[in-house]
Amino acid sequence: MLKWIDTLDIAIELYEKHPEIDPQWVNFMDLRQLVIDLEDFSDDPGKSNEKILESIQLNWIKEKE
Repeated sequence: MLKWIDTLDIAIELYEKHPEIDPQWVNFMDLRQLVIDLEDFSDDPGKSNEKILESIQLNWIKEKE
């Protein structure tokens, strides 16, 4: 099960589930919802913050490259 601290694993899941999305242009509100909607995600949605979302986004961009 994925938690907010698993930023790299979350990014990999997002890359695999949404290959059509360019993560560079995803805003943090949408990114947060994409993470919460992942099947393997099981953390408190309220525990996300800008630093975590930024880390997920940067890792997702790296995966896409």
